[in-house]
Amino acid sequence: MSDITPSNSARISKAGTVTKQANLALFDFDGTLTSQDAYTAFLFYATPKYRLVLGMLLVWPVVLLYKMGKLPASKTRPILSRVAFWQRSVNKVNQIAERYNQEFLSQVIRPNALERLQWHQQQGDDVYVVSASLSPYLQAWCEQHGVKLLCSELEQKGERYTGRYVYGDCSLENKVKAIQRSLNLDDYPKVYAYGDTYEDRPMLALANERYFCWRKEA
Repeated sequence: MSDITPSNSARISKAGTVTKQANLALFDFDGTLTSQDAYTAFLFYATPKYRLVLGMLLVWPVVLLYKMGKLPASKTRPILSRVAFWQRSVNKVNQIAERYNQEFLSQVIRPNALERLQWHQQQGDDVYVVSASLSPYLQAWCEQHGVKLLCSELEQKGERYTGRYVYGDCSLENKVKAIQRSLNLDDYPKVYAYGDTYEDRPMLALANERYFCWRKEA
């Protein structure tokens, strides 16, 4: 993480004083902020064993196609999430997600990544996690660390999850759509973006300064 220098993001207020204008920092989660795949780990952590067994009987062709490289992760995740969370209690899943945050996520966050995220916060920047991972545990983590969130959001009906996603899998161009639904990039003097796979490339293309696998790109 070399070449880290604050950008020229000051402006003159009506009172004539110089005030800092916030930049924007966009972080992928799995593989960027974490050292391990948090999505798959959460499926096994949060899904009862009987549902895992029955679910595998239903989705083994999907898993096989994914392993063979015939089905992309962006198509695979929504199917697996549907099986894992269909008709699950929102409260119970969210309670599991809180434990998962404390027991698992706290162990796999990259120290250098957290340091960089906190650097942006200290600069007064707007910091977002933009991830294909799931809302229950990401919401818990982001609230703990004072970070805003855009991610694959599980749909709710009443007190239960349907297993479907509200806006689809938050990867590739859907990351860009999620950002554009929530933010006006023209409001920021500088946009930073951090990712580690091809699924992050559309988001990285929005940035003035981008890091891929923690290497600054030209």
